Amino acid sequence: MTQPRLLFLNGPNANLYGVDAKGTYGTESFPTIEARCRSHARSLGAALDFRQSNHEGELIDWIQAARQDTDGLLINGAGLTYTSIAILDALLAYEKPIIEVHMSNIYKREPFRHHSFISKAATGIVAGLGPLGYEMAITAMVRLLDKAAKA
Repeated sequence: MTQPRLLFLNGPNANLYGVDAKGTYGTESFPTIEARCRSHARSLGAALDFRQSNHEGELIDWIQAARQDTDGLLINGAGLTYTSIAILDALLAYEKPIIEVHMSNIYKREPFRHHSFISKAATGIVAGLGPLGYEMAITAMVRLLDKAAKA
């Protein structure tokens, strides 16, 4: 298989990870998590484009563009996970594997977080494992793509 091309999108406020050490998202900063993910992807032989935006339309534009130049998409929609039908529609048009990722266990949080629109389009979900979950999602995506290439 050629080097898989992965896009990892992060939604609103993910750039604030690590700001509140006592908060839900732990002590690691967003740039540290990004560096971990890039290093992990390289170790698996994958190319990783890692992005964050606080703007729904920008995330949708990136998802649409990814249809042409990526093999798999990972997404932490953050707050938009629970509200954005537009992101769901863009993901449904992406006909390749999608892994939904959450730093926290959304089912242990407020009831409104128990319904994810993204899940309808996702191949699989990783939640509740913090930054380790990001790396696990990358591993899962690479394995999914490798399996599909061998089929």
